[in-house]
Amino acid sequence: MPTQKKTLFRRFLIWRYKHISHKNFIFILSILVGLGSGLVAVTIKNITFWIETLLENGIIFSKNQLYFILPVIGLLLVYLLVKFVFKKQPEHAISSILYALSKRTGIIPNHKIYLPLITAPLTVGFGGSVGLLGPAVASGAAISSNISKIFHINSKTRMLLIGCAAAGAISSIFKSPIAAIIFAIEVFSLDLTLISLIPLLLASISAVVTSYFFLGNENLFNFKLIEQFQLSDIPFYIALGIGTAFASIYFTKMHFAITKFFERFKRKLHKLIFGGLAIGVMLYFIPPLYGEGLGFITNLLDGNHIEALGKTPLDNYTENIWVVIILLIGITIFKAIAMTTTFAAGGSGGIFIPTMVMGSALGNVVAKIINQFGFNVSEANFTLVGMAGLIAGVIHAPLTAIFLIAEITGGYDLFIPLMLTCAISFLITKNLLNYTIYTRELAEKGELLTHNKDETVLTLMALDSVIEQNFTTIQPKMTLGTMLHEAVAKSNRNLFPVVDEDENLVGIIVLDDIREFMFDTSLYNSLHVDDIMHNAPDYIIYEEDNMKSVMKKFQDSSAWNLPVLKEGKYYGFVSKSKLLTAYRRKLINFTR
Repeated sequence: MPTQKKTLFRRFLIWRYKHISHKNFIFILSILVGLGSGLVAVTIKNITFWIETLLENGIIFSKNQLYFILPVIGLLLVYLLVKFVFKKQPEHAISSILYALSKRTGIIPNHKIYLPLITAPLTVGFGGSVGLLGPAVASGAAISSNISKIFHINSKTRMLLIGCAAAGAISSIFKSPIAAIIFAIEVFSLDLTLISLIPLLLASISAVVTSYFFLGNENLFNFKLIEQFQLSDIPFYIALGIGTAFASIYFTKMHFAITKFFERFKRKLHKLIFGGLAIGVMLYFIPPLYGEGLGFITNLLDGNHIEALGKTPLDNYTENIWVVIILLIGITIFKAIAMTTTFAAGGSGGIFIPTMVMGSALGNVVAKIINQFGFNVSEANFTLVGMAGLIAGVIHAPLTAIFLIAEITGGYDLFIPLMLTCAISFLITKNLLNYTIYTRELAEKGELLTHNKDETVLTLMALDSVIEQNFTTIQPKMTLGTMLHEAVAKSNRNLFPVVDEDENLVGIIVLDDIREFMFDTSLYNSLHVDDIMHNAPDYIIYEEDNMKSVMKKFQDSSAWNLPVLKEGKYYGFVSKSKLLTAYRRKLINFTR
């Protein structure tokens, strides 16, 4: 039976090659990927909502105020499932996709389709302070990668379909198809061409239609702009842009600092216990940190900051607006801490929606402070623009931020303050931090895809593909005569690596080094290899160097061949001619 299925599938592939052009087939696949991503987003939201409803209705804690210990239970469930059932560790969603794009030609394992659909709802549903967007994108990307493998799609198109999956997930969750397309282009460094734009558009549309089909007209934020943008508010939006920039830097640095702190714990169970209790303490004093925090944003937009803050130990003092401001500042500060602690303790989720929560709190705080000094600005508008400023700064995606908020609000009335705040936030953050939470590790290794085509092509190239090993090695104590008879006469190369008995590279000899005396037989027994060898102009370290650093070494040394050392031993050579030929071929394939 399996053989029969393979035969039928092979016939389908043959039929497809004959009757459907490659371009049209990609359009069809982009629609399928969009539908799949839309279903994933709807599924992950519904599972999380079901868990939250189960807990809120009292099956576990009735109407007690013991909800702050729920994150420990959620993290424990994730730990047990990961350790004993799936035996696969959750990864940061976008970072793992970026790695798959740059170093694995877009190949994503099957388990990443279903793992985020279970671990993320458990984490968020039980109060983990992370978002669902990242896991939805990760699951959708895994679906698109595996569809590409099934239909034997090339690596470039596979990468495009992964971008389609990301666009589909965002489009479905936020019902913002334009922002979804821009996110895929900004974050995954996809080329904005007509060939890539149409699949992204089809995926985004099919995903948002899927969302409407299952969820109706229900939106993430049911908000419409009432107060118009005032020209006199521009200085305040400039101040908000500066504030969101430094908040973005704080958010990013805090993430890496807490992650580094948790690395001290050798056992995952210890991380879980400490992290879960830390989250519980934060939730007790700042309830809006519970879960994603979308309800918090909605309440702020509705002007109901008391409902947004929830029940806190300072309830008796919330009539004082400065107490409210302090509590909102606390949310701004501690959302980044709670989110990273959830990750570090073993939880699964994303950073996009926590970024929005933090930005909404900061924007609302700025508006409240301005109004306390006698001005009259719209708190709802500043809440929205604050979200956009944090997205632009934390994720380095200013256009995504602008169009997302514009689509959420159902219009473009805030376009000017959105552009102003996002531009300031992005420029300051980009100048002070070259990386984001998504990209730092890959950027440090030189494995990050960017919109710079030269760097992207070098990133996509594999060092192994340009290493040549058909060189005849010689030993240091070998005589000139022996070298000529056993190496030079039998090799078609003009370069000879000199290695000792432990395969350590001790030097090289080029034919030009011996051309003047290679026919002087009187030197055949008296002259040895170690008398005429010399050091290589530079060395390529297999474990450390990427293609960008290899290219730079050729440029700095002016060499035509450089030796490769693997684990300290001689491994082969890279020639400049082969490197440039491989680069040219990759560039042609990438820009087609």
